[in-house]
Amino acid sequence: MQDNTVSTHIKAFIWQHFPLARTQKIVDADPLLEKGILDSLGILEVVTFIEREFHISLSDDDLIPENFKSIECIAAFVQRRCYDSSVC
Repeated sequence: MQDNTVSTHIKAFIWQHFPLARTQKIVDADPLLEKGILDSLGILEVVTFIEREFHISLSDDDLIPENFKSIECIAAFVQRRCYDSSVC
């Protein structure tokens, strides 16, 4: 899957499920954790979405703040996982 498609899917999910993202009109580079868009429960929602949408399994080792800093970081992480597993 192309990176812009991954980013688009992730951004749409975040905008739909996290009202503060719409209110603040976040863009792909905005810090989701620092702006309070995502918290620990929000990250779990994003993880569930990623696993379902992109058919990849995430481990506890994947749940580090660097992977969830922004939509760009989440998309890059998904792309790496898809490339490594060749399933996306």
